Amino acid sequence: MSAPRPGPPPGPPPRQWSGDGSEDAGHPAVDAAVRAIANAAALAPADQIAQYEAAYQTLRETLATIDQA
Repeated sequence: MSAPRPGPPPGPPPRQWSGDGSEDAGHPAVDAAVRAIANAAALAPADQIAQYEAAYQTLRETLATIDQA
C-alpha cells in the first residue's frame, strides 16, 4: 500500500500567472519553468523527466543569480 499524498498547504492558493503583464510580479524564467512543469503533465512519463530536469535547472540558475545580487 502506498503512503497518502499530502494535501495542499494551508492558506490562500498560489497566484496564477496572468500572461498579460498587468500585475505580474514574477520572474520570467521562473514563470516559464512553472509553465513547462504544468505542460509536462500532458506528455508521456518518459518525456516528462526531461521537462522536469530542464525546469529544475532553470530554477537553480535563477536562484543562483538572485543570491549573487
